[in-house]
Amino acid sequence: MCGICGIFNFDRQCDVDSRLLQRMMKRIYHRGPDDNGFLTESNIGLGMQRLSIIDLKGGRQPIHNENKTIWVVFNGEIYNYRQLREYLKSKGHHFLTQSDTEVIVHLYEEENEGFVEKLRGMFAIALWDGVGKKLILARDRLGIKPLYYYLNKNKLLFGSEIKTILEWEEFQKEIDFQALDSFFAYTYIPAPYTILKGILKLLPGHMLICTEDNVQIKKYWDLSFEPDYQKAERQIATEFLEIFSDAVQFHLISDVPIGVFLSGGIDSSLVTAFIEGDGHERRSFTVGFGGNIGAYDDERKYAQLVSQRYHTSHEEFEVTPDLSNILDKIVSALDEPLSDDGIIPTYYICKLASQKVKVSLTGLGGDEMFGGYERYLGFRLNHFYSKIPGLVRKRMILPLINILSEPQNSSNSINYLKRFARSSADDQAHTYLSYITTLTQGDRRQLYKGDLLEAIDFSKTEEQMLIYYNSPQANHPMDKVFYQDIKTYLPDDLLNITDKLSMAHSLELRVPFIDHEVVEYCAKIPWQLKLKHLKKKYSLKRLAQDYLPREVIRHKKLGFSSPMSSWLRSDLRSYANENLSDDMLKKHGLLRTEFVRKVLDDHFENRENNNKLIFSLLVLQKWLELYM
Repeated sequence: MCGICGIFNFDRQCDVDSRLLQRMMKRIYHRGPDDNGFLTESNIGLGMQRLSIIDLKGGRQPIHNENKTIWVVFNGEIYNYRQLREYLKSKGHHFLTQSDTEVIVHLYEEENEGFVEKLRGMFAIALWDGVGKKLILARDRLGIKPLYYYLNKNKLLFGSEIKTILEWEEFQKEIDFQALDSFFAYTYIPAPYTILKGILKLLPGHMLICTEDNVQIKKYWDLSFEPDYQKAERQIATEFLEIFSDAVQFHLISDVPIGVFLSGGIDSSLVTAFIEGDGHERRSFTVGFGGNIGAYDDERKYAQLVSQRYHTSHEEFEVTPDLSNILDKIVSALDEPLSDDGIIPTYYICKLASQKVKVSLTGLGGDEMFGGYERYLGFRLNHFYSKIPGLVRKRMILPLINILSEPQNSSNSINYLKRFARSSADDQAHTYLSYITTLTQGDRRQLYKGDLLEAIDFSKTEEQMLIYYNSPQANHPMDKVFYQDIKTYLPDDLLNITDKLSMAHSLELRVPFIDHEVVEYCAKIPWQLKLKHLKKKYSLKRLAQDYLPREVIRHKKLGFSSPMSSWLRSDLRSYANENLSDDMLKKHGLLRTEFVRKVLDDHFENRENNNKLIFSLLVLQKWLELYM
């Protein structure tokens, strides 16, 4: 695991600025404090910061082939590198190290651009072919590891984080208002865009191939939902467990100790169950919450049950509502606005784990694979709700629901009911779009000031999501929403958070539920086994009965979210008022102060649950302070 960066000048006579490359590397020192290395050769420069996980002594990057014509820097882990190594040795290739990185070099020699299709793992790769004068950037299938790039007519800059590109003194920072609208719509910015004009994310499952006279982006992988209705439920469970167990074992490959993030939910608990019994001590970590948390109840007691069953060395951390001490660190680590409130507990659990281990496994991805979110259940229920005449829904039911006040105990029940009733659209694609939209187009038009408003194409913001729902890669509406989330929410929100906040603490996180072979198998499981009898994660809960305590399976899912709604009405109320005051908002001149004031008042007075929007506003204000 490490951070990578690099420079490619299209003019072969224009040597790379080695001082710029060194500055880029220093900006991602936190991603790899154990070692560093770089290559500068005429118009190409590759740099890396290394967090040593495999082949601690011999895996220094960049790594080259026998005659030093091919060089690689890479961020991630190749879990099948031992099998690939034996295959390549049988083809006559000679290895200088025991690292997984060197496999990439020789695999490229053997397979050319098809090398990436044989890799099982998480990765962002930069490979320089000195003979073909070709730079190849590649990102793993699901987007576990990030890769950003900037391209103009003279050069290509790339890095594991946006801050590497910002080291180029000629880059002019300018907010991409279209991306800003996506942030307020979804709380994150879908790829390929970022908050800064000109800087892009390489899409998951894609390669960027750059020569002196051409730049090409190619897709090498996609996911297809092709449910197999011929297999019995028991057979599916048996096959999944075999594939999942195999994936967990691959994810345990390491030359350093490994831990597990144990939230107390089914996903992380199953991961814990399958790492048990390998002869090594396992550490588990979880977080709980302090302050005024209302009806919120964390999962510490369930994590303890799993820890006791599988004999992990278990540690807990209680998160308190104090944004003034950590929000700037979180926003700085993320590089662009991202306001999933899970960033707070994620930051703390990464900090806790990094004090004891270099690598930790997580249960992230189980909800996307098995239908674990409330919105999936709401989308299915809408199939029945939509049969009620539209006039009755709009003129009778919706007005009654809209006048309901949020409960004093900060329960989300009324908020869910309001979102459900308001989200009934004319077609299923827009219905699901409304479920994942934090702030409607109408409200966003009221939020933005005139100049910003004129710079936004609201239909483009919607199309970023609809393009995936309407993809032919899935046929049934339920499979379409799974596909859409795997292509957007998973890489650009969840995986983005886990990568940036773990690496900010020099910690590697591994996600066996997102092993591409696990994902491909889950795409063959009929959706009816994921949401059976309106029960979320039906099939996963059934197969988990042999491995987990009953209480863990039956309790309501919380995961690593936070009681932000309650905090903003109590512990964080003064913080929100201070940082979203008229004077603070006027500093940047982007948003209408009167609309923000109403959002705050409605939340404080329990008329609406606006915690997501308020947290988005706080994150944006902090980002503007730090970056603009």
